[in-house]
Amino acid sequence: MSLYYVQKFLYELNRDEAIQEHYRADRHAVLAPYELTEEEVDALVQPDIGRLFHFGVNGQILMHFAAFHQIAWADYLQLMRDGIAEHGPVREGVYAMTGYEGVDAHAASLGQESHAADGGGNDGEV
Repeated sequence: MSLYYVQKFLYELNRDEAIQEHYRADRHAVLAPYELTEEEVDALVQPDIGRLFHFGVNGQILMHFAAFHQIAWADYLQLMRDGIAEHGPVREGVYAMTGYEGVDAHAASLGQESHAADGGGNDGEV
């Protein structure tokens, strides 16, 4: 897995209008110069916010990608939750270093009940 290159692409996409236009025109072609796995390319092409979060993509970078795709904030947060539920804990990056396993696991570790499934009780947190 090449988390560095996924995040590098997203960083550049978030800031460069020429790359944005290239992405809109041909998602596979714009990704070719980056050293990405097939799984990463698929997630970036779809876009699959939950799987990208599961890979370990930083939420600050990922939220701009979601906005680029006109994904509403609440939906973005839910897609990240769904990614953890479907694919498991974050694999790499800062979230993996903290042992983050999703809202439900965090709430359980605190002896609390999670409200992630109904979209409430998270005060905007993932």
